[in-house]
Amino acid sequence: MAILTQAEAQAILKKALGFSKADECEITLNGNTGGNIRYARNEVSTSGAEENVSMSVESRFGKRSGVATINEFDDQSLEKVIRRSEETARLAPESPEYIAFLGPQKYTITKEFFDSTNNVDPAYRADAAAKSIAAASAKNLTAAGFLEHYSNFTAKMNSKGLFAYHPSTVVDFSVTMRTEDGTGSGYVTQDYSDISKLDTGKASQIAAEKAANSRNARALEPGKYTVILEPAASIDLLRNMFSNMDQRAAEEGRSFLSKSGGQTKKGEKLVDERITVYSDPSNPEVPAAPFAGDGRPQQKVTWIENGVVKNLYNTRYWASNKGAASIPPPGNTIMEGGNQSLEDMIKSTSRGILVTRLWYIRAVDPQTLLYTGLTRDGTFYIENGKIMYPVKNFRFNESPVIMLNNLEALGKPQRINGSLIPPMKIRDFTFTSLSDAV
Repeated sequence: MAILTQAEAQAILKKALGFSKADECEITLNGNTGGNIRYARNEVSTSGAEENVSMSVESRFGKRSGVATINEFDDQSLEKVIRRSEETARLAPESPEYIAFLGPQKYTITKEFFDSTNNVDPAYRADAAAKSIAAASAKNLTAAGFLEHYSNFTAKMNSKGLFAYHPSTVVDFSVTMRTEDGTGSGYVTQDYSDISKLDTGKASQIAAEKAANSRNARALEPGKYTVILEPAASIDLLRNMFSNMDQRAAEEGRSFLSKSGGQTKKGEKLVDERITVYSDPSNPEVPAAPFAGDGRPQQKVTWIENGVVKNLYNTRYWASNKGAASIPPPGNTIMEGGNQSLEDMIKSTSRGILVTRLWYIRAVDPQTLLYTGLTRDGTFYIENGKIMYPVKNFRFNESPVIMLNNLEALGKPQRINGSLIPPMKIRDFTFTSLSDAV
């Protein structure tokens, strides 16, 4: 019963809600089914499957609330979880930020569920791993990869009349390849809602080529360089920036968007005017749920337009408290790009560094979004429009805000971790030291 239809989920929620004696009650059902396969040293090491459905109940008496969860759905269990949440609510202190549950809402219909992904079986996973391993063996490389796929659903109902339902599917694939002597490494990651778009053999050839070409890397002096960041290199820095666009944090002085006196940088130019970022649950490349976790509808929202901060997200309480528009956090992130390919960007670079991936990223200064981390799995020196040779990895200290002010060029957006992000050419990217990591 891992993936319930809308009718099945609605029937369970309605039955459970019928047991409620609270002033307010909201119930959420989540379910998933899926599988995975992992391989290392060109051999499959593990393969598994997962299936689960769970229910979370929040009951309220006045401004007191309590939550209980369960994964059994007979009548006795449903009544038990309702009672447990009510008992907890009666013991809880009053919430100073109480706000009533939402009533009925209208949601757009987004297509995030694909039968192709839902129907994946162990034979498909084995073949996907075999294609990746074959790409490694063809170049005498060693592959370590992981593929996982899930079908999911979320359904929500409350005593105010709200009902929401959304099914989704996703597949995530990544592989790292190493040379036999351990001096070269390559990496690729891809994710889709529709698994028919994934070709693990073709994707693995990218990692294989990077690994083969990154043997015997040379050391370059740390400093400021023009860099070309592939989407896998920039996504974490950008995601850290976009996930910090919270109105309350900005108004309370805890954000890179804060100004003195409780003011924010909304309406101000923050980054290069070529930067436009928005979210849209109906985007066919990165579809997302049409509602947020609290039931608010998700709509197309522009966060940064031509470099100017246009919107900040908030909670329902904070929006009500400040008399602001109620905007939930984004379900996806889409950054507009240009028409250049990665090859075009390389050809236009007189001297720079191509970065495949950043990892082990840690915050240095939340107020400026300064982060540190390392390059990894394919870092190359560019001169006169050509990749000349691999270079040893660097530690970097950089802020995505500064990075997006030093923009030189944008490429074609690509899906990465559920977002659409273009490759970017950035000047004066700060590398602080060398790293022995491959």
